Amino acid sequence: MSHRILKAAEHRRMPWKNGRGETVEIAVHPHGAGLADFGWRISMAGVSEDGDFSIFPQIDRTLAVLTGEGIELHVQGTPTRQLTPDSEPMAFAADVPTSARLLAGPIIDLNVMTRRGAFTHRLTRLSTQATGAPQWRLLLATAPVTLEFAGKTMALEPLDALYCEGAEAALPVGPAPDLWLIEIDDA
Repeated sequence: MSHRILKAAEHRRMPWKNGRGETVEIAVHPHGAGLADFGWRISMAGVSEDGDFSIFPQIDRTLAVLTGEGIELHVQGTPTRQLTPDSEPMAFAADVPTSARLLAGPIIDLNVMTRRGAFTHRLTRLSTQATGAPQWRLLLATAPVTLEFAGKTMALEPLDALYCEGAEAALPVGPAPDLWLIEIDDA
């Protein structure tokens, strides 16, 4: 089988690169890679204060807000943008100066990062059936979700993820409420 459920309680916790918070790593490639050598990485972070983002050379990043009122992102060279749980994710280069201002209290964000030139990614809500044939697909639940996948009924609890790779990443799934869809391919 090339799919499995990644339980929220088993996600790896680690300090932010800048030391000002904690990241909850959902998945990384290659498995066990660190901040300097990952090809792609999917994580969540609790943000409780305004501040600068860590710089990740040669990394493309997409950010979505999962909970809280939201943040205002200032990415050098682009217009300032507010992100809330209802807004579309924002894609930007992780190697340019970026800062965030909380709109009204702490948030939890979802980060997808890929090494530029080696991998590409897409982060969306699963509002239509996911089709296509990415190399990797991950579905992150934000509430309890039951879905049909690979001929089975699967139950995901909040912040659990269904991780698929290879041929099973191409199986159709959804639409389903309360799921974020992450698709990653070789560049």
